[in-house]
Amino acid sequence: MDKIGRYTFQEYLKVVEDFHGNPSPGLVLGGIMVDYAISEVPAGVLFDAICETPACLPDAIQLLTPCTIGNGWLKVIDLGLFALSLYDKYKGDGVRIFVDPEKLKGWDEIANWLYKLKTKREQDKDRLLAQMQQAGRAILSKRRVQIKPQHLGKTSKGAISDCPACGEPYPKRDGAVCLACQGESPYIEK
Repeated sequence: MDKIGRYTFQEYLKVVEDFHGNPSPGLVLGGIMVDYAISEVPAGVLFDAICETPACLPDAIQLLTPCTIGNGWLKVIDLGLFALSLYDKYKGDGVRIFVDPEKLKGWDEIANWLYKLKTKREQDKDRLLAQMQQAGRAILSKRRVQIKPQHLGKTSKGAISDCPACGEPYPKRDGAVCLACQGESPYIEK
């Protein structure tokens, strides 16, 4: 794999490190997957993305496509799978890219990483990244998909109102008070 998107492999490693904090194997493999998916989307199609894990792979999608969590074009649906789909944002037809276990034979360091057969400390990161670069798309498979209608388009927050309990603006659809005041806040009050 010489290029990932518009970057050489080495340039992509630097972009990943700058964005993510380190040259994460998940972002490297994710970049290869995103590059493959983009090549399968017809030219001129406006696409959205679904990522099936919250770990690393969403960052690759955000680095290499206009799809971000912030603009709503990237949805993370945690199925626990290292897979992604790019699809026509209006029609829902697209492509799903995933690591194919049948194709991992001969790529032991990638398998060790993916299946967590070695701890991060035990992994040979240079060898792992070299195997990812050598394997490229050869360890991936694609499948045509049709996205369910409920996953198409952006989800609107609807009407916004001030929470009668805390006073902050919140989506009125969440109930009589905001979700934080309903006990969903991750914070301990001090």
